[in-house]
Amino acid sequence: MFFVFSAIIVVFSILTVTSRRILRAATFLLFVLVSTAGLYFMLRFNFLAAIQLTLYAGGIVVLIIFSILLTSQVGAKLEMPALTKRIFALLAAAVGAILCIITILQYNFSIAPVPMASTNIIDIGNSLINTGKYGYALPFEVISILLLAAMIGSIVIAKKRKD
Repeated sequence: MFFVFSAIIVVFSILTVTSRRILRAATFLLFVLVSTAGLYFMLRFNFLAAIQLTLYAGGIVVLIIFSILLTSQVGAKLEMPALTKRIFALLAAAVGAILCIITILQYNFSIAPVPMASTNIIDIGNSLINTGKYGYALPFEVISILLLAAMIGSIVIAKKRKD
């Protein structure tokens, strides 16, 4: 199943960034996010997989699709980028991949026994609503405001182009 999920992630990631239709790209992104949740389920990170499905696959993709539908860009087809832009993008991707591979190969991975920390749903819930040192309430609110501002900005820009 790991290889199936990995293949789905790689294929649909490539389709997401190379698709010229914006709604198809959002649908391909949905497949990538669901397959990532499948990998989390395989690793028995059930909470992280549930968050992946609800927040990203359920929330972010729906937000993207609503933004596309609100701006009436459903049938829009993006123009093909110029050859120089494609060459520079391919060059940047190759350099990034080479840097990642070199970094991974040079890192000395050592297996150190680490005792498993006991976490329960109460600790996770408290950290999600806490604003203290290990709390996630403030970052979650900041990201939600950022996403709202990005959606409003994209709608305003799309409305100006239409007029």
